Amino acid sequence: MGSRDLISSLPDEILGKVLSLLPTKRAASTAVLSKRWNNLPALVDKLDINDAIGGPGGFPEFIDKTLALLTNSTTIKRTSLNNEFQYGESQVNTWIRSFLERGCLQLYLNAQSLYTIDTEFFTSNTLVELTITGGFSPDGLLPPGGVFFPKLKTLSLVLMTFVDSDMYELFISGCPLLEEFLLRNDEIEIPPVWNALVSSPSIKRLTIVHHFPNYREAHDGCWFRTPNLVYLDYSSYVPDWYEVDLGSLVEARLDLRSWERLRDEKAGGYGDCDSVYDDEEYPDDPILGDVTNLVTGLSNIKTLHLSPDSLEVFYFCCKSMPVFHNLLTLSFESAKKEAGQCCHFSSISLLT
Repeated sequence: MGSRDLISSLPDEILGKVLSLLPTKRAASTAVLSKRWNNLPALVDKLDINDAIGGPGGFPEFIDKTLALLTNSTTIKRTSLNNEFQYGESQVNTWIRSFLERGCLQLYLNAQSLYTIDTEFFTSNTLVELTITGGFSPDGLLPPGGVFFPKLKTLSLVLMTFVDSDMYELFISGCPLLEEFLLRNDEIEIPPVWNALVSSPSIKRLTIVHHFPNYREAHDGCWFRTPNLVYLDYSSYVPDWYEVDLGSLVEARLDLRSWERLRDEKAGGYGDCDSVYDDEEYPDDPILGDVTNLVTGLSNIKTLHLSPDSLEVFYFCCKSMPVFHNLLTLSFESAKKEAGQCCHFSSISLLT
């Protein structure tokens, strides 16, 4: 009995879904199977473009050919571009612009080399989720009306740079419907570019990782102007002051790290507050940072998670501690006794 090509008998729509599960270079290679498969790559709704598959040789030509196949395709739901090798900046900008012009809903950009994104054309009326990792830096003229992505709901910026704080603020304000924002900036070899400001009336979930112990000036102050924020995950060395608008916050996860005194390696860990940080042993070691306004802004939350460092910061860097009347759940990596010494709660469930 002869073999049957059952997969080729499937409808084009089903085959398009199957090909969408493959890396795009693998999916494109199926065009050699038969004439019917020549146009099937145009039916994919997800692009996974990675130069680690096959190396950089012929990679630009492959992308150009793929984009040409997609000229009359349906909406691309998700596009992922991973560049481990260096390519021409104008070429990379052309690829990104093409992804956006094809109505992409989700876009993931990752590069090992540095590329400047031409902001004048970095815009889309369909994009709802954007992740940028590594060597991309937006710069240039603003898109029409200053709006980058009018429908964007989720934005993740990981180890990304901005030419200045103005471009960062314009980029965030150019996403008027943004609800989830993640910013990770902890590459200690690169000077920080975040200006410690998050200002948006639409953001509901916020994750910030900002670790620059070698750049004390990067922690002068911090603003959270987010009146509709309901969830905050925040990890940073303590700045000198906070200005916050967190009236809607329900849950917070804090990893606050203080400076000279609280990260003294001689302590050998975080044990009893009085024994580890004895005033006689460290008489001239100042406590830097002030979390008073931040803690006050958290006083209406229902759930609070504290790292051991945060508990020490609460103890040493908060001038006055509010009563957390609405707090129902408190979790931390320390002893319950210490938590009781540092904080005042009405009715809580302690999780350690």
